[in-house]
Amino acid sequence: MGKRLWLRLAPFLVLALAAGAGAAFLVAGAVRTPPPTLPTLPVDTNPVPLAGHTVCAGVELSFDTDQAMTQASKTFSGDPKARRVFVETKAEAYALFKEIFKDNPELLRSVGPDALPASVILLPVPGVELKAYAAELKQRYPGTAKVQTLDGDALSAKAPPDKRLPACPRAGEY
Repeated sequence: MGKRLWLRLAPFLVLALAAGAGAAFLVAGAVRTPPPTLPTLPVDTNPVPLAGHTVCAGVELSFDTDQAMTQASKTFSGDPKARRVFVETKAEAYALFKEIFKDNPELLRSVGPDALPASVILLPVPGVELKAYAAELKQRYPGTAKVQTLDGDALSAKAPPDKRLPACPRAGEY
């Protein structure tokens, strides 16, 4: 009689064990540790000079005058997509141009201080798509001479392997 009882109860015991194992897997899956999150980057939208910063992921707005650039640069304090705001006057742009092309006197003679624009360079918060942000800024600032994305990784990918830059850090500047 004991063997017949065991044969009758065996399917129920197997079912109970399987249900318990399934519940254990379900609970274990629900208690997974989330992946680590990257630390947030500091936000400071007070305009600062571009000198000494090499931006590799951002949006540049070019203006015909320093005054227009200065006025625009002050409007980004409430922009939730802006993380850092750099400015460059026409004179600062020309000084950098002269430094870069110091070995090309013919080019230096052909370009004067007024030829280069004043600029606002924005580093966006992580997750902001550069092209979409640039298009939005072009609409918001119709007086800009030019709005362009600065994407060092895309530019570097087009260069020969021996001329490529290191990958742009998450912060958007080297």
